[in-house]
Amino acid sequence: MVAETNDNSKVKDLFADWQETLIYSCVQKVMGRIYVTDSCEPASAFAQVGCFGFAAGEPNRELLENMPEGFMIITPQNEAWAALIEKVYPNARKVTRYAIKKDTRFDTAALQKNIDMLPDGYEIKEIDSDLYDKCMEDPVTRDFVSSFSDKKQYLDLGRGIVILKEGKIVSGASSYTRYNEGIEIEVDTVESERRKHLATVVCSALILRCLKENLYPSWDAQNWNSVRLAEKLGYQFDHAYTAYEVDGTE
Repeated sequence: MVAETNDNSKVKDLFADWQETLIYSCVQKVMGRIYVTDSCEPASAFAQVGCFGFAAGEPNRELLENMPEGFMIITPQNEAWAALIEKVYPNARKVTRYAIKKDTRFDTAALQKNIDMLPDGYEIKEIDSDLYDKCMEDPVTRDFVSSFSDKKQYLDLGRGIVILKEGKIVSGASSYTRYNEGIEIEVDTVESERRKHLATVVCSALILRCLKENLYPSWDAQNWNSVRLAEKLGYQFDHAYTAYEVDGTE
């Protein structure tokens, strides 16, 4: 029977070699959940936070069949898990994502120079209570805050910066998730405002905000455009990996 584990010490080793901050969020009990089929001696585990899931340990069909409903991006720990995902979810979309190194030493002067590129007519602000509500109103900006359980948790643990034009959020960078040592960055810009360097500006501001607090601003890329933006900010590409986009209602 699949159940959420209350003792993460028993699953910690299953994820030990996985450098993924979303997993850290779950293992550290900052946010997210970890599911097992054997709470006493788990040999398999499924970590879930937001729309991301991570399958670790011995491949287990029951864990996959009973994952949370809805759209999810599942990353398998190995080829055996990948084969099982394809068997359980034959309509899953196999995708390539891009891991970014976790030890970046940022050029703070260059990041500040990026912020100076903010065009006239735009303003940059940290996400507060009112801007949290604004983020929740639009699908483009909802992911900036929606992985947190509620507004209070976001305001306590989250960090985010948005760019506004005429009072409307047109670009932003925020903590998709939080772990003890840092955040995982989510960035997006409304389509009509792209190619104006807004993502560069807002990400630079968020990185500097994190560095002031000794928080690491982790980055994982969905596509090569995201990789190129990361490199522009000072990050370095690490490796490509396979994930599966799954509709859990199938």
